[in-house]
Amino acid sequence: MTWKETNVFEERMKFVVAWKRGGWTLTDLCHEFNISRVTGYKYLKQYERYGLDGLKDKSRKPKRHPHQTRKKIIELILQERKDHPRWGARKLLASLSARIHMIKKWPHPSTVGRILKQNNLIKPPKRRIRRESIEQPFSHALGPNDIWCADFKGHFTVGNGERCTPLTVTDAYSRFLLCCEIVAKADTANVINEFTKLFMEYGMPLAIRTDNGTPFASNALAGLSKLSVWWIKLGIKLERIEPGKPQQNGRHERMHKTLKEETALPPRSSLEAQQKAFREFQKEFNYLRPHEGIQNSFPANHYRKSKRKFTNWIVKASYPTNIMIGEVNDIGNLHFEGYRIFLSSALALEEVGLEEISDRHVKIHFYGVSLGVIDLYTGKLLHFKNPIPSSLASESGF
Repeated sequence: MTWKETNVFEERMKFVVAWKRGGWTLTDLCHEFNISRVTGYKYLKQYERYGLDGLKDKSRKPKRHPHQTRKKIIELILQERKDHPRWGARKLLASLSARIHMIKKWPHPSTVGRILKQNNLIKPPKRRIRRESIEQPFSHALGPNDIWCADFKGHFTVGNGERCTPLTVTDAYSRFLLCCEIVAKADTANVINEFTKLFMEYGMPLAIRTDNGTPFASNALAGLSKLSVWWIKLGIKLERIEPGKPQQNGRHERMHKTLKEETALPPRSSLEAQQKAFREFQKEFNYLRPHEGIQNSFPANHYRKSKRKFTNWIVKASYPTNIMIGEVNDIGNLHFEGYRIFLSSALALEEVGLEEISDRHVKIHFYGVSLGVIDLYTGKLLHFKNPIPSSLASESGF
């Protein structure tokens, strides 16, 4: 025997029909249908007033919405999203509240997200694979110009077929985009030229963080390149991320993602048009785009020029009297204790400090860093992976 299917509306109709036929007291009839007398009276009253429609369930939707977002605010949110199609709810709210002071109470970010979703302005996010975070072996930026981050945004071809290679530099503390310039070639001369302009305009940082690619580093002693030697001589600390780990320079790489989305998808028609797009992006990024990492404020509100002024005149390194001076020849060789030791072509015609740390070993110093150790028994050179702050720094003034 199959079960007999029924529903609430049919049961209510049966209740009313049984009452109309008579022969029941309301108490017995309600007991038969397993409902209270109050509910029974309600069904009969609704039937008398509305007929069969009175027995159907009514919508529970509120008749009024006292906290509903005003139409004008919704229009402002949608227009801001139209102007900045890649901004999320928090950025849109921060931008609007910073510009429009007449509106004192803005909706919650989740409400803004729902408004965008209702208007089909949100794409489902891609599923991301979570990886374990690593401890960054770098100093923390506690103020503007403590650390600058530099890198090349991967080259691409613009509309007329020319190669575009943009150099980017940001301040790690404020996220201020200091430079986004197309260079003719990613070589030492062009990068030094751009950094000279930056140093003259903004002053010099305490440290510069880069990857291990050219011209920032090389495979030579302590990864030295002509560019990094120049920075060392200016008293700038070098910070290099580990190979294959761009997340160690995550703030800068995240800026690259936004830069690509806003200016290079698709690329502009020429290098001149692409550089114009970079300049417009730089202005928006620094002055108009809120950043969640700095409490949804603007980088320009947190950045100040460095007090370390740049001059073309570089102070010659000085070392304590117990340190021997070694002269590197024009091809990067050091002649010491009967050995010809190749240091680096980046150190050509420079002077290095040689500190005897044992009967067998001599440490090589250059300005405020140590570069490696010479084995006097074999004449071999032990390379440091990166320049290490020297114990002589306080004595030599670097």
